[in-house]
Amino acid sequence: MNQSEMYQKLVDLYAGNELPEELMEELETAAFGDAELAREMRSLRVTVNALKAVQTPPFGEETFHRILFKLYAAGADPEIHSPSPALLQYQLPMSG
Repeated sequence: MNQSEMYQKLVDLYAGNELPEELMEELETAAFGDAELAREMRSLRVTVNALKAVQTPPFGEETFHRILFKLYAAGADPEIHSPSPALLQYQLPMSG
């Protein structure tokens, strides 16, 4: 793998600010000579920042059932695991 391929693989980490400082500087230096790399770095950084700025939509019981019904309609058979109710759990005797 040559250095430009390695830089291409590091762009997503750069966009999320997940690279160490020295690798970030090296990648930015490499982007001065490679217009394609610079464009991709800029584009992904803007995309990641926009996604982080968006508020997370609420995920409630209604949303869960809507997604579940869509999965069933598509032919999937998801296994749903829910925790056992506390009344069905064995209570250990207190010692002491």
